[in-house]
Parts: sequence; structure tokens; C-alpha cells
Amino acid sequence: MTGRMPIPQDQMMKHVRMHPFPLVFATISGAHLYGFPSPDSDFDLRGVHVLPLPTVLGLGVGRETVEKEGVYDGLEIDLVTHDAAKFFKLMLRRNGYVLEQIFSPLVVSTTPEHEELKAIAADCITRHHSHHYLGFAATQWRLFHKDSPQRVKPLLYVFRVLLTGIHLMRTGRIEANLGTLNDDAKLSYLDDLMRQKLQGPEKATLALADLEFYESEYQRLTGELETEYERSRLPELPTARDALSDLLVRLRMNSHVFAPE
Repeated sequence: MTGRMPIPQDQMMKHVRMHPFPLVFATISGAHLYGFPSPDSDFDLRGVHVLPLPTVLGLGVGRETVEKEGVYDGLEIDLVTHDAAKFFKLMLRRNGYVLEQIFSPLVVSTTPEHEELKAIAADCITRHHSHHYLGFAATQWRLFHKDSPQRVKPLLYVFRVLLTGIHLMRTGRIEANLGTLNDDAKLSYLDDLMRQKLQGPEKATLALADLEFYESEYQRLTGELETEYERSRLPELPTARDALSDLLVRLRMNSHVFAPE
């Protein structure tokens, strides 16, 4: 059960064309990427923009982050992009979220530099990315417990990030779709939870939340991710700093002719 819904490409491209800066890429993240969007889920549009050279050479900082949200043409869209320099620095940290954006198969707009960035991003992956997923899972678990009644969405996020982290430690590859991950994990309760989320509203709740069972699964998968971290042969540190720096210089120098596809 992949759960992916068609992406309204033409409507998404309107936001790419209206963006104040050229984009290296724009992809879909959030529930659509994770494989469990509700019929009323918003679209999380994420990407990297390039500030013009005069802006970054001057004393001003420029718009390192561009954010825009609202309902456009009947679609609820949450757009966030970062300037290439800020985004590349995040890549050099143990930030799995930005890697998921780069490798998202739900591509709205791309460039040759996006393909280059994917190759470079593989050299940013380390065994310590496990801490990102452990921390994210713990945060979502707290959100799940905080709700009354408990909602399906935070619980799915808990299991999605833990399985993504486990898969990453084992393979060195980013996979964010819970349905695809569960093809290997074979956890029947995840199919049931995803079905409920896919067919219900964004804020769907659990009719009978078996908290003891879900907590035991959370603890079990957390332990599994910690074990995979200990076993992982992934690098300790990223090795992509020079390649990212070179790409950033070229993006800046060519920003006046840069055009996404």
C-alpha cells in the first residue's frame, strides 16, 4: 500500500513560476510523500532557491527562507524553500528531512543541478542520521499522547520515521514512503492505520486506541533503530562539503540565467 495520490502538476507549477527566486528544485513532502494523505491533506511544497549574487555579496542577508501558505485554486498549499547556502549547510548536519526533500520522487520542478545535488547528497549520509529519526519519533510520540482522543496522523509519523531510520542505517538509502517501507517490515497494523488515514479526514482519530500495544511497538522499533545504528557501516562524517561549496559557487555565478524545468 503506497497511498500516493496524483500531484496537480499544473497548479503546483504556478507557485514555481511565481517564486521570487529561481529554484534548483521543488518537490512534495509531508503526508503525500509518506504515503498516507487524507482526502483533505494540504500539499507540502519544498525546495531550494538561489539568491542573486549582488544580494549575497552585499551587507544584507537576503531572504534565506521563503514561506507561503494558503488555499489557491481550491488547493491548500504550504510552500517553504531555503536559499542554497542555508540548505547545503543543513545537508552537512544529521538532517534527514532535507535529504528526503532532495530524493522525493514527487517532483514538481527540477534542473540538472538537482540531479547533481542528489549525487552529492549520498555523501552527506552518516550513521548519525539515526539520531534525527530517533528524535523526530520521540517528538511525534509525545504529540500522539498529548492528543485526546489520540489521532492517527502522529502515530503514523512515529512509525514512518522509525522505519525510515532503520532502512537508512541498513541500506544507506532514503525511503520516506511508509507503504514501501512496510513491504519489508510487514506490520499488518500499519496497513490498517494507513487505510484509516487515507479514507478519512486529516484529523482522523483512533476509535479504540490500543495504547499499550502501540507503545510496545514504539519501544521495539526504537530499540531496533538503535541497534542498527550500532551495526551501521555508514560514515561517521559527511564528505560532501567541497562538492557542495563548488555547486553553490556555480549556482551563484549563473543565477541570472538559471531556469528550472
